[in-house]
Amino acid sequence: MISLLLLTLLNAAYSFSPSPPHVQLQTSTSLNSHNSDRRNFLSNAATAGCVLLPQSSWAADVDTEDFLKTGMVSMPMGVSGQAGKAKPRTGVVLRDGEEPSRDMKSGNVLAEILVGSSSNPTPVLATFQSPWKLESGGLFDVECRDAKYGDGAFLTVAKGKGKSLSELPKTFFTDALFSSSGRFSFYGAPTDIKVKKSEMEGNYRLIELVFSNLSQSTNAEIPRTALVSATIPEGTDDVVMLVGSATSNRWKRGAEQPVRDTVKSFKATLAPTSGMKVRAKVDPRNESII
Repeated sequence: MISLLLLTLLNAAYSFSPSPPHVQLQTSTSLNSHNSDRRNFLSNAATAGCVLLPQSSWAADVDTEDFLKTGMVSMPMGVSGQAGKAKPRTGVVLRDGEEPSRDMKSGNVLAEILVGSSSNPTPVLATFQSPWKLESGGLFDVECRDAKYGDGAFLTVAKGKGKSLSELPKTFFTDALFSSSGRFSFYGAPTDIKVKKSEMEGNYRLIELVFSNLSQSTNAEIPRTALVSATIPEGTDDVVMLVGSATSNRWKRGAEQPVRDTVKSFKATLAPTSGMKVRAKVDPRNESII
């Protein structure tokens, strides 16, 4: 009976102690060793016929193998899954001292961003007109969206390849938009990606495409249609884009026009020169600034 109680207490220590006394969690190698020791301990306890105390209801719902490997739960649609996710990388770098803004009456959105290198950044003014409110918070850079239906538009920046807009292949844009850390990949990598149309309008390239991504609420793949307006501001090499989208079902039922109007209103031009120092707003969530 005493042995049974001792094993039970040891299991509890392994389950809840952040750093067991005989394990040094200093490197990924030692962490793997700790995970292996824990599995062996539980396996031996089960073989010996030891009855372990039940864990919490949260633990019962967690994929233990996945949690031990990644430190995150396999519930991308729930609050717990969102808490462990990194901020999507859009490539947008805001200028220090300037915050994105939206006029409540006209819907005009203004954001001053930096392109180029961290040693020689170039300020660019990005503007567009949006019927949706400007989002704030840790997950967004410059994005307007309808929280109820998910229609919206966001800014993204991709490093140029030394080519003009018309010379860039379609894969340049799909790779940038659907990277594993991109805005559309927050709940999983998009699938069924197809470029429907690509054309130049002046200094802007308009790209219409369709894809499917995971729904936050249902965990099902939902077809989505997007329209992209891309430009390379004069004297720079980076591609600045405004991406508007809606589910394909809503696109057909009226969402196309507001998305299209928003994207076509997009302009990205060099900011007026001033005596202010050009410096990037430091985002502690990102490893690099530009």
